[in-house]
Amino acid sequence: MREDIAGDTGATKEAKQVRCDIALVPVGGTYTMDVKRAAELVNIIRPEYAIPTHYGSIVGKKTDGKAFAELVSSPVKVIEKIQYFE
Repeated sequence: MREDIAGDTGATKEAKQVRCDIALVPVGGTYTMDVKRAAELVNIIRPEYAIPTHYGSIVGKKTDGKAFAELVSSPVKVIEKIQYFE
């Protein structure tokens, strides 16, 4: 199983060449990709699973994980590990 943790990055030429089974992708939009660009990257690299990160606390909105999931195309499965309770 291959995994990739993107860190604070964007949809660079190198990121688009990544091949992995699990991708942890920042979606917060400050210092990283926003939800739309992160989903576009995941739709290009097509891992089996994508996990949105870096949102809802210091940067981004608490709803960014769900927004990201809505933009990711099948067969990629999005798993939201960050949970916020109101």
